[in-house]
Amino acid sequence: MAISRVIASWGCSYLLQKTDPDAFCYSFPVRLTTETGRVVKWRGRSFMGVCAGPLAKPATPVGDENPPSLPSAPPPVELQRVVDPASGNESRKLLKDLASLPKPLSVTDLSASPSSGSNVRVAYQGVPGAYSEAAALKAYPECEAVPCDQFEAAFKAVELWLVDKAVLPIENSLGGSIHRNYDLLLRHRLHIVGEVQLAVNHCLLGLPGVRMEDLKRVLSHAQALAQCEITLSKLGVIRESVDDTAGAAQFIASNNLKDAAAVASARAAEIYGLNVLAERIQDDPENITRFLILAREPIIPRTDRAFKTSIVFTLEEGPGVLFKALAVFAMRNINLTKIESRPQRKRPLRVVDDSNTGSAKYFDYLFFIDFEASMADSRAQNALGHLQEFATFLRVLGCYPMDTAL
Repeated sequence: MAISRVIASWGCSYLLQKTDPDAFCYSFPVRLTTETGRVVKWRGRSFMGVCAGPLAKPATPVGDENPPSLPSAPPPVELQRVVDPASGNESRKLLKDLASLPKPLSVTDLSASPSSGSNVRVAYQGVPGAYSEAAALKAYPECEAVPCDQFEAAFKAVELWLVDKAVLPIENSLGGSIHRNYDLLLRHRLHIVGEVQLAVNHCLLGLPGVRMEDLKRVLSHAQALAQCEITLSKLGVIRESVDDTAGAAQFIASNNLKDAAAVASARAAEIYGLNVLAERIQDDPENITRFLILAREPIIPRTDRAFKTSIVFTLEEGPGVLFKALAVFAMRNINLTKIESRPQRKRPLRVVDDSNTGSAKYFDYLFFIDFEASMADSRAQNALGHLQEFATFLRVLGCYPMDTAL
């Protein structure tokens, strides 16, 4: 029965596929380089599907799953501090302090050995002072936060055991969904084990002695600049987009830019020796970012507290098919908290002959859904068993405790 497959698959994998109900496994080589330069080859083995039964061939990848190897990212650009002769000692001290900050991991240097510390190592995208770092510290106050230059590097750092967890943004109350991370959830075999909701407080940061009337340009992430449209329009400054908010603060401090400011967090001002020229400059004071906590293994679902489950699935083309998919939750009184659709990259169009004039072309979509129920709840098990009967692909991305505190 479809329901029994859903229940049995919990312990080993989150992948349910109508065309491949049995289990399968795949192996993957990992090439590690030790500190002495010796190359060690290791082959890992991962089991997907139900815990018992014969092994079958791997299912056909859906959407962005198992893409070809990405090209190596270019080496990060190192910023050099311009020393002001009038304050040479202070500038040299600041440059020394910035050099002591951890260098963000990139996709090209993920062969480094993890530290032997006892603290949980949590990867995030950005540099120290980023909102993602604040989310990681909220989830794990005693953790060792590890910066990464890209979302992809954070995913790979978890897969290669360089860190224990990754905390990455998935949606913002003003900017909407972070689609890049939805795509990466399909490309990588990590599990969602938690979520963090963080209130964002954008500040305008400048070098000591700089006044707001001295500013000619403001640097920050594109979304942060868009969220501060009213304030920046009143200042009449040029807006320059960079990779992340804290990176903008670091760039201003490293280059001693006295005509520029950054939109970033108050913590970034402390780290990079900047002054807070203005606080809460976002247009909407209720600015919340939701982050996902990712790990190599799922957590055991429970029913003694509020849990949320995230899934992704595909459907055949036809009238009322999406209605049927959503009805499996409605008839069991399960609340949906998010619905997101993403075109499949490997098969973006499907041809459907649904008219008298010939065939039509439609986008072929993946549907991401979050619902309020634990996989330990029979309602969730029955709903997914019902959905599997007509879904062409179904994968549970994670079952995890809800974050109800800000």
